[in-house]
Amino acid sequence: MILENGTEVTLRRHAGARRMTLRVSRRDGSVTLTLPRRMPESQALAFLRQQGDWLSRALAALPPARVVAFGALLPVEGRALLLTPADVRAPQVEGEALILPGLRPPGLTAAAFLRGLAQARLAAASDRHAAALGRRFTAIALRDTRSRWGSCTDRGRLMYSWRLAMAPPEVLDYVAAHEVAHLAHMDHSPDFWAAVARLCPDYAARRAWLRTHGGTLHAWQFRGAAAEEDNAEEGREIDSVAET
Repeated sequence: MILENGTEVTLRRHAGARRMTLRVSRRDGSVTLTLPRRMPESQALAFLRQQGDWLSRALAALPPARVVAFGALLPVEGRALLLTPADVRAPQVEGEALILPGLRPPGLTAAAFLRGLAQARLAAASDRHAAALGRRFTAIALRDTRSRWGSCTDRGRLMYSWRLAMAPPEVLDYVAAHEVAHLAHMDHSPDFWAAVARLCPDYAARRAWLRTHGGTLHAWQFRGAAAEEDNAEEGREIDSVAET
């Protein structure tokens, strides 16, 4: 569906939807309107007209897209590293540069590097926080989700966005503490936040950083690297995006 101002909106019907929800992707600016399966399309159009001002503000607030290419300054653990081609087999950090194989697409190799870095950092942080809390998780999954930095299922499975490897280490650590705390409290109750505070006493500043700067991490486009949707894991899930 194309609006009068040229904005393309994808209509998606969902059997479990009880109301209409309008969403703007922080990664690519795509607009999706989800509505109940039997709702007339005329109601969707009326809703879009009512939300026109909000939609314009949301699109205007998106950070400019950044393409991962040689010569770009890509954030890695909070540091801007110059993407530099070289005759190497695997990505490596040298000073203020991220050295990438010169004959391979930089988006693919940079994404693979960040995913590996995120796996190592998040596994270590999750292990540490779970031990401190006296809880166990069953698995860790990394994805490139559109709207969440992490989630936890009632089966103890933790999911994280590998883009957290681009954020400062203390921010990544906060998200790990947040999701591990859900192993004890599958909600966002005062008891949950007390558990987060025990694991990460200064979590408020780290949470604020992610709210302020998280959009800039999603703005990076790793061309050729597959993006993943926010499909829920089997079982009841706590989605932390609104809190992170």
